Amino acid sequence: MLRTVLLVCLLTVSPLLVAEDRPNIVWIIPDDMSANFSCYGETAIQTPNVDRLAQRGVKFSNAFVTAPVCSTCRSAFITGMYQTSIGAHHHRSGRGELKINLPDGIELVPKLFQDAGYHTSITGWPLNGKLGKTDYNFQWDKSVYDSNDWATRNEGQPFFAQIQTQGGKLRGKDAEGWEKVSAAAEKTLGSRTPISDVRLPPYYPDHPDLLRDWAAYLDSVRMTDVMVGEVLARLENEGVLENTIVLFMTDHGISHARGKQFLYDEGLHVPLVIAGPGIPAGTVREDVVEHIDIAALSLAAAGIAIPDSMQARDILADNYTPREAVFAARDRCDETVDHIRSVRTQDFKYIRNFLPDRPYLQPCAYKDAKAILIALREEHAAGKLNDTQALLFRDVRPTEELYDLKNDPHEIHNLAGDPQFAEKLSEMRQRLDVWMEETGDQGRRAESEQMYDSDMKVYTDRLSLPKFDPKQLQTVQKNIALMKQWASEGK
Repeated sequence: MLRTVLLVCLLTVSPLLVAEDRPNIVWIIPDDMSANFSCYGETAIQTPNVDRLAQRGVKFSNAFVTAPVCSTCRSAFITGMYQTSIGAHHHRSGRGELKINLPDGIELVPKLFQDAGYHTSITGWPLNGKLGKTDYNFQWDKSVYDSNDWATRNEGQPFFAQIQTQGGKLRGKDAEGWEKVSAAAEKTLGSRTPISDVRLPPYYPDHPDLLRDWAAYLDSVRMTDVMVGEVLARLENEGVLENTIVLFMTDHGISHARGKQFLYDEGLHVPLVIAGPGIPAGTVREDVVEHIDIAALSLAAAGIAIPDSMQARDILADNYTPREAVFAARDRCDETVDHIRSVRTQDFKYIRNFLPDRPYLQPCAYKDAKAILIALREEHAAGKLNDTQALLFRDVRPTEELYDLKNDPHEIHNLAGDPQFAEKLSEMRQRLDVWMEETGDQGRRAESEQMYDSDMKVYTDRLSLPKFDPKQLQTVQKNIALMKQWASEGK
């Protein structure tokens, strides 16, 4: 195939001599967004630019992140490693006095591109003169990025560019944010998403705040699609689109009660669309893939050797053997301590809760400040939620959860205690055990109190600044005390 021939040629010649002939690589990665694009079956809105990108290349229907929160997810894909293998599994960790260093031999993807003669950049969109979002949970050298714009590269130099955008964060946390993004969509696209078009998953009630929030979220998807169109237009205007591999993926699913920070598909399933030279147009892949794989496939596309230690796989390779399963982990998020692992195949999801004596919706200042969480808690307190909607309000969790995804795509009916699925439960349990052992899951050891305190000090010091409401600091401090109390109780 064309791609194979190209790579063989590139690998047999000095990278610097053929640099200008190699494809550019562009990653477009929005925050907090599930696969709510029309090419993925979303019917309430249209996303023509992402759809066209999919028509030009390959769409992965079953792409999943290995972590449902930004810093752990980003730490994973920028190294091509499971965050649990490199000690980056706690959200926004290593930010205080105590630091986290990558294991020997692990390099950041942009450094590997730099070493091969590529210009590297990371930016937000629209361009604002600053580096874009990184949020890595370890010490790293900013020099791995040459600038915030590929325009600063040398003439003829290929480039690796990361474009970060707010995505689902555009809708904010309450009515003010909802109105802002919906008004922007109306101004740019001539309309806003009607609340009447919103269809919530069955585990959420049709509460006015949840419906309006979801409509605003869909408008954030539309505005993200506009941004994708702007990036593609710039590449085309500069005459480099045909020699550029464009990859579109989000950093995890929608920030909602059962999405971000949880290991259900709402938090893990993401869009992944890739188009460019050597990639057959109009291709749809149904096999399960992991978001860390973008590291390996990007290096391979540029003719750069994939490090032997890298856990990511080149899922575009001619000799690629599809994964049988994908894995994910959730650990501490901000002040809230948790420890969950999952394994997913095409047909089944297995989740293990290592802290089953804690409630699903533990106190978390970040999530609890959202209007949708406030509404859900009020509905639950008033006894207005049905059994499915009340699942997240259980005070304890089962140690194991097993879902038949073909018949239960919303992961509502836990089959872990059903004798008919005992064999499947055993199989999935073993898959997870083997993965944790083989990948050196560092979450098997609890985060030290010293490291927790180090990162919490950064968090509370920030909230002590005059621009923040003192109640926010008080809430976080209360939650920190509760986390320590539960830990002391063995909970």
